[in-house]
Amino acid sequence: MSENTVVEKIVDYIEKHLNEDLYLDKIAKDLNYSKFYIARTFSEKTGVTIYKYIQGRRLALAAQKLVETKKPIIEIAYEAQYSSQQAFTLAFNQLYLCTPQIYRKNGVFYAKQLSIRMRSSLFYFSSRNHMWGGKIAA
Repeated sequence: MSENTVVEKIVDYIEKHLNEDLYLDKIAKDLNYSKFYIARTFSEKTGVTIYKYIQGRRLALAAQKLVETKKPIIEIAYEAQYSSQQAFTLAFNQLYLCTPQIYRKNGVFYAKQLSIRMRSSLFYFSSRNHMWGGKIAA
C-alpha cells in the first residue's frame, strides 16, 4: 500500500472522529499501523504533524461555530476538545490572531486549517465550506 493511501486513511479517520479523543496510539491501533510509521508518513507527506492537523481542524470547526451559532464560547471550547475556555482562547488566538469573541463579532468564517485531500499523487488542503462576507461558499 502506498504512503499516500496511508495518509488518506489517516485523514479520513481523523475527519470521522474529530469530536472524540484522538491519540496517536488509538489512531494507529484502529488503522492497524505502527504509531511511529503513521506519524512519520503523515508528517513527511503533508508537512504537518498529526497533532497539529487535528488541532487545526478542530479550531476551524470551532471558528465556523462561532460565526454560525450562538453557542457559548465555553461550549464550543469543550466540543473542540479543550478542557477550559482559557486553553481554547490561547490556541485560537495563536492560529487566528484574535480572540474567539472578536472572531465571532467580526462574523466572517475562514478556515485556517483546511482538510487534506488527494489530487493526483499530491496532497492539498481544501475546505468544504468557505465563508466570505457572512455567507458560506461551497
